[in-house]
Amino acid sequence: MVADWPVDPAPRRVEFPALSVSLECQAWGAAPTPNRPCLVLLHEGLGSVALWRGFPAALSAHTGLGVLAWSRAGHGHSDARPTPWTADYLSRDADTVVAPMLDRFGMDQAILVGHSDGGSVAAGYAGSAAGASDCRVRALVLLAPHFFTEPDQLASIRGIGEMYRTTDLPQRMARHHRDADRLFFGWHDAWTSPEFAVAALQTRLPRIRCPVLGLQGADDEYGSAAQLEALDACAGPVSTCLIPACGHSPHLEKADETLAAISGFVRSVS
Repeated sequence: MVADWPVDPAPRRVEFPALSVSLECQAWGAAPTPNRPCLVLLHEGLGSVALWRGFPAALSAHTGLGVLAWSRAGHGHSDARPTPWTADYLSRDADTVVAPMLDRFGMDQAILVGHSDGGSVAAGYAGSAAGASDCRVRALVLLAPHFFTEPDQLASIRGIGEMYRTTDLPQRMARHHRDADRLFFGWHDAWTSPEFAVAALQTRLPRIRCPVLGLQGADDEYGSAAQLEALDACAGPVSTCLIPACGHSPHLEKADETLAAISGFVRSVS
């Protein structure tokens, strides 16, 4: 069994000497073994371990596999991220965080499950020079990932910026994050910057050779179906599904359909 596998009733902080940070982590189910993959969750742009809500436990129960989630720096109760966020923060997270996470918990096989920003980070790692040769990454599950900006998407982000300034959203976010203001404006200002570099991740897609499952809500306010269509550039097998009557969070809004799709995909690759 992996030492320090963080199966606890609540998230706890784990030191990552390779990154010089302490990150909030939580695990569900059995620790990974050489013959059993682990599902590794990468959260959305304003997410954290806690904001996955009941999804990790349900995912572990449906697949019979261990599930690991962590809050990236600046999120949840992890150490802070330097501000301002860089325009290429998604590529940087892909290049600097994913491999050390797999190393830290001794994973020989992992299926990366990323939502929104986390989906972009997962694909960014799998399509990087290092990730493309990392045989530990068996497959990707991408929930509403981003590979380029769209006018409606940016309008939604600017709209949530206005909500943050005029509603109780800061207080609600503060329940889940150590520094909600720093997180929100770091994310918001990066996305609305003219220099924002999410499109750079598209150049990595042709290097992704592992199987990919892409899921997105048909009513996603943060991206159109064209985001899933971008996955056609991957070198490996790709399956996609546009979920009717669903917004940006299929794992919460359409949990049964999402869990069934992921469970079937996991069986096919593991």
